[in-house]
Amino acid sequence: MDSKTRLLTKAVTWQVAGLFSMSLIGYFFTGSVAAGGGIAIAGAVTGFVAYFVHELVWSKIAWGVSRR
Repeated sequence: MDSKTRLLTKAVTWQVAGLFSMSLIGYFFTGSVAAGGGIAIAGAVTGFVAYFVHELVWSKIAWGVSRR
């Protein structure tokens, strides 16, 4: 089992890798570092909110949950 510090570090490095890759993709499509970065940040924020809402919805669904 991972420690909380390891889990946090993995989450942060994953987010940084995602921002970097999305910035590159945005740059290749737009030719602008600023636009590429903006696309990456917007994607990260949108993804975070969508994941959070997704988890909230699933926390209300009892299907597949073992009640021991």
